[in-house]
Amino acid sequence: MDILGLIPSFGNLAFTLLAFIVALSVIVAVHEYGHYIVGRWSGIDAEVFSIGFGPVLFSRVDRRGTRWQVAALPFGGYVKFLGDADAASGKDAEAMEGMAETERRRTMHGAPLWARSATVAAGPVFNFVLSILVFAGFFLASGVPADRPVVGDVKPLPEAIDALRSGDVILAVEGTPTPDNATFMSVVDGLDPAPTVTYTIERDGSEEQVEGPFPFPPLVSSVQPQSAARAADMRAGDLVLAVDGEAVTTFSELRETIVASEGAPVLLDVWREGELIEIALAPRSTDLPLPDGGFETRWLIGITGGLVFEPETRRPGPGEAALMGVQQTWSIITMSLSGLYHMVTGAISSCNLSGPIGIAELSGTMASEGAADFLWFIAVLSTAVGLINLFPIPVLDGGHLVFHAWEAVTGRPPSDRALRILMAIGIALIATLMVFAVFNDIFCP
Repeated sequence: MDILGLIPSFGNLAFTLLAFIVALSVIVAVHEYGHYIVGRWSGIDAEVFSIGFGPVLFSRVDRRGTRWQVAALPFGGYVKFLGDADAASGKDAEAMEGMAETERRRTMHGAPLWARSATVAAGPVFNFVLSILVFAGFFLASGVPADRPVVGDVKPLPEAIDALRSGDVILAVEGTPTPDNATFMSVVDGLDPAPTVTYTIERDGSEEQVEGPFPFPPLVSSVQPQSAARAADMRAGDLVLAVDGEAVTTFSELRETIVASEGAPVLLDVWREGELIEIALAPRSTDLPLPDGGFETRWLIGITGGLVFEPETRRPGPGEAALMGVQQTWSIITMSLSGLYHMVTGAISSCNLSGPIGIAELSGTMASEGAADFLWFIAVLSTAVGLINLFPIPVLDGGHLVFHAWEAVTGRPPSDRALRILMAIGIALIATLMVFAVFNDIFCP
């Protein structure tokens, strides 16, 4: 694949670039504000707070003497503290030599170790806090499934089976009691594929049995970005009736058929809003994370399934929503670290690592899906940025924290010469990784 071949897939290139810039600017602003505000609380003065690099488009100086600015290249940002020689927080040795002790205390390099460490760590921490708040907000707004399996909205299907209705409480499936959602899901997972199943429900205060559609039909709940299904214009709400002429009645049957194709093109018969259409696509090899932390490679088309109805939800409390936000953020961190480890060991393809082109394309895709999807994407990306910045590489925040750990153990910081050499090595590592990621964006399928 060449880079020119990527451009049409972006759709509106200007929209994609704008979405990428907005997402990155929000994340960078939060990250740098973490450095700034904790530095200020720790007694360290900031000279410049910049979103972007290069020529300054807009700036103002606040009453504390900090210049807040927006620069022409919106692909990053920095806080330049008093005593810094550059945006990478290199030490301005000449300026530091002429400072009085009280003034040195207000610099990044003259502040106590605890203040410097807290200021450095605050950037990634603020990225994680942003993610937690966004995820918690989603849980508060959309709710979580109720304790019992209660039918919310019933999704449309081609057969007019008016069996399940909004408000029905599912007491049993195929005769097996389902007193709570966990049991209901366990029972459903054990069902043999069938076009219909028998539900025991409570409706209007009375118990009755109804024949309804299989709980997990081959119904598309969502279409993943940068997938074969998205490239083929599959949409949420599509119902797959057959694969290469063979009927499928459950989502598990659809998944097994796609996996068994081993990448060969398949033809799907799809019902969409009352019309029958055919969609041809080729499954793609995908590395999936497993609950135990490993990965499994499967041939997939990039869709997720769901219940034939939307479960009734309840509103979580602020504390519960915050805890769920923490769990969601932690899940992204652990999966990212596991993925990186498996790429380094060769267990999964290095094509799982996206660069700026891939992230920009994904930004445009998520923005086109709506504000909610775009905000969720920003939260995921914010977690990734916070994690990457904690890697122990000179230039990154994690590298600075390693220097501080060295100082805490030895009682003195690394020499200026050692810092310059390590910073150069760090820049070379980051540049190499960036080139590799861009290579992936261009040449990986």
